[in-house]
Amino acid sequence: MDMKALMYTDRERPLRIALFSGNYNYTIDGANKSLNRLVGHLLRTLGAEVRVYSPTSPRPAFAPEGDLVSVPSVKIPFRADYRLALGLPRSVRRDVEAFAPDLIHLSAPDFLGGAAQRLGRDLKIPVVASLHTLFDTYLDYYGLGRLRPLVRRNLWKFYGGCDYVLAPTTAIAEELKAQNLPAQVRIWARGVDPELFNPARRDDAWRLAQGFDPNRPVIVFLGRLVMEKGLGAFAETIQRLEDAGRAPQVLVIGDGPARAWFEERLPRAVFAGFLSGETLAKALASGDIFLNPSTTETFGNVNLEAMASGLAMVCAEAPNTRALLRHGRNALLCADQPEAYAEALSQLLLDGEERRRLALEALERSAAYRWTEILDEVVEVYAEALGRPSKVSEPFAPEARPLVRRQGGAAEPQPASLPVL
Repeated sequence: MDMKALMYTDRERPLRIALFSGNYNYTIDGANKSLNRLVGHLLRTLGAEVRVYSPTSPRPAFAPEGDLVSVPSVKIPFRADYRLALGLPRSVRRDVEAFAPDLIHLSAPDFLGGAAQRLGRDLKIPVVASLHTLFDTYLDYYGLGRLRPLVRRNLWKFYGGCDYVLAPTTAIAEELKAQNLPAQVRIWARGVDPELFNPARRDDAWRLAQGFDPNRPVIVFLGRLVMEKGLGAFAETIQRLEDAGRAPQVLVIGDGPARAWFEERLPRAVFAGFLSGETLAKALASGDIFLNPSTTETFGNVNLEAMASGLAMVCAEAPNTRALLRHGRNALLCADQPEAYAEALSQLLLDGEERRRLALEALERSAAYRWTEILDEVVEVYAEALGRPSKVSEPFAPEARPLVRRQGGAAEPQPASLPVL
């Protein structure tokens, strides 16, 4: 299949895509890293034209891919590091119309996304949404759990108003299909760059410089320091290990509004702060065990990065981790309880052979997730939405996926493009 040919219209000009984002580059997170990688792929590999509409800030976290147009926004009261777009003002709407996109891609179910969805209908062009966050899962961390049913209904309404929805995992795709939404559901997984994240990045001198004992394993946390990433469970798990006399060595990579809270509860941990690029890859590969107790992820990009870096994986047993890992084969998946995490970590702290076996299996599994192939799958969905179906793009149908066994005997379908676990 000629992927580049799919990016040209009948008028022999490159395809134009208008992407709407709630956070394209002002604060770094897994969602906007994936979106920027997608736009870079569309621009450089396929020759498409992409114009991005998003809130911005005077000091963005990184340079954006594509042409970025700022939209009006305000800071979110309980999360000042994020902004809420206020919709699609007339001036921005005129900009979109002048750009004359062939397709609209929505990445957030906010006021901006809803207005862009309606604009797509007015322009009579396809609307594709990618699901990056199940926002209702965050509400419990901010005392708003009673709003979950209402928020979830609004999410389904938003995604049902699109032509196509790109779900990050089979589990979320199945949940979308169960709502009987009129939208077509497809899978857009995530990838990892093996040139950047790999075990060869391990640096023993760097470990020593952080004060770590070279003869004892290092437990790593990687992510934004916000409560919904499981910080409470992580801190209590480490406390349990300390109370049991394990004296764990802990490396925290990341920053965020809950950093002071986390530092207070992990006084003996090394806080490396926000890292990126080769510095991040070196720090991550210099650890030994990756503990991720978050249950709010839709995919979990950090899990893939840790797997590719050669770490043994200990994660919450959740739909996103089941898409990547299998308990006992290439990870230890735990009930979301500190005592369960502590028991799994205790096993790996004492058993170096098992720790290395799990790390090797996780590394091998990460090889199935390469960005080029995964981003091409998004292009194939664009082509289908525009009436140019490729031979690879196909409807999501759980019964058509190869079944794999997981603990307890239940079967879980795999995305067609990935090998069976």
